[in-house]
Amino acid sequence: MRSSGNGNGGNRNTGGGGSRKGGDGRGRGNYRGAGNARDDRAGGAPQRPRRPRPEERLYDVGPEGERTRGSRGAAARGGAKGGPKKPGGQGGQGGQRGQGGYGSGQGGYGGGARRGEAGYGGPSRSREFEARIEERVRDRYADKPVIKTPKTFPGAEQEGERLQKVLARAGMGSRRACEELIEQARVEVNGEIVTEQGKRVLPKDEIKVDGLTVATQSYLFFALNKPVGVVSTMEDPDGRQCLGDYVTNRETRLFHVGRLDTETEGVILLTNHGELAHRLTHPKYGVKKTYVAAITGPLPRDIGKKLKDGIELEDGWARADHFRVLDQVGKNYMVEVTLHEGRKHIVRRMLAEAGFPVEKLVRTAFGPIELGDQKSGWLRRLSNTEVGMLMREVGL
Repeated sequence: MRSSGNGNGGNRNTGGGGSRKGGDGRGRGNYRGAGNARDDRAGGAPQRPRRPRPEERLYDVGPEGERTRGSRGAAARGGAKGGPKKPGGQGGQGGQRGQGGYGSGQGGYGGGARRGEAGYGGPSRSREFEARIEERVRDRYADKPVIKTPKTFPGAEQEGERLQKVLARAGMGSRRACEELIEQARVEVNGEIVTEQGKRVLPKDEIKVDGLTVATQSYLFFALNKPVGVVSTMEDPDGRQCLGDYVTNRETRLFHVGRLDTETEGVILLTNHGELAHRLTHPKYGVKKTYVAAITGPLPRDIGKKLKDGIELEDGWARADHFRVLDQVGKNYMVEVTLHEGRKHIVRRMLAEAGFPVEKLVRTAFGPIELGDQKSGWLRRLSNTEVGMLMREVGL
């Protein structure tokens, strides 16, 4: 009759189980809880001690003799390393082969009678374990100084903005085109030529391209060909047509630079740059305006000299900077007058005092801004080059 052994078949790796020769239960178990006679045939030599797993070396979880290969810990089940483990269920008694056969083990593979009891659904870490880890962290960093982590990398909060980005936003071209302007030494910042990329500039810095100042802020510059009958104001209490009617859809408040008579047509500037508007109209800077007038002759040969020498008016002397005849049809003359003064009706009064009343008057240029072929009543935005020329005219 075969001998029977009562090994514990709690898991796959540690089955006790008796063998035919009455083993001591150290053999390799199987899922039925029966013993294995291979170790007995080898002389019953003890197994080679298993090397400790990493979680055992780090946290000393459980003594070596109490651990089994079936209870490898939470890491083998998807949990945290070193977590608490629950022992596997006890295997059944290994009966004789003729009496019920091999026994009926319960909870193999390191599991208990139910899945929740076998460590599958239990917590991955105990409170004692968490407290021990927290204490170790406190002890490790107790003597170290507290260092505040910077919010950004060093240099990320530098003041200003990159030069090529400012130029691109100002309308000087794409960012790559602006980089080429810098490489070609065509850009100045506060009077110094810049050739390196990535230079940062502030809003107060003066930037020039090819000697012309670049408007880097949110300034607007427009030129309007004012028609006859439009009042040179932004609003009119009498309901007459005014300059404000041409910019009603603008969110930014604009104001006109100087004035034109109601019966005079031609170029008038609109902007929100207060300092530029002030300098363009101040006599100190002497910005020239050019007019074309239709008069009736005949004209004497010395009319130009007389206007340049000065005409005495009721509010003082007025002088023209330039005078020439553009066209003549019979007694009808088209003349051009350039002067830097901005007194009321100055051109009409000068020509009338010289004996030639004006029938039609058009302002064709305001400083470097020319009317060109711009149609009456049309509003156009000034280019960056034109804005730069205006600023250079008044020293900005």
